[in-house]
Amino acid sequence: MVMIREVLNCQPGQVGSLVSKFKALNEVMGGMGHGPFRIYTDVAGEYFWTLVLERDYESVEAALAMEGEVMGNPKAREVMAGYHELLLQGRREIYKVET
Repeated sequence: MVMIREVLNCQPGQVGSLVSKFKALNEVMGGMGHGPFRIYTDVAGEYFWTLVLERDYESVEAALAMEGEVMGNPKAREVMAGYHELLLQGRREIYKVET
């Protein structure tokens, strides 16, 4: 089992717009039989306007397969259209779940 975390630094004032997109994406994913991302926003930290997504997967390969399936869905692509314009930078962290 792995936990994958996406850490996204948004354009100033845009974290709310990105949260809305990922909440809508969670709905699309649910309709496809996938569990949702956990969505977090910063209270304090290195950067303002930070959004973090977390989700557990059986393996990295399972995560990549799900990502391909979801982003192949026209509704998911519609929901996520323009999200790159909301970002400054991001990174992906992958952790092996030990318990």
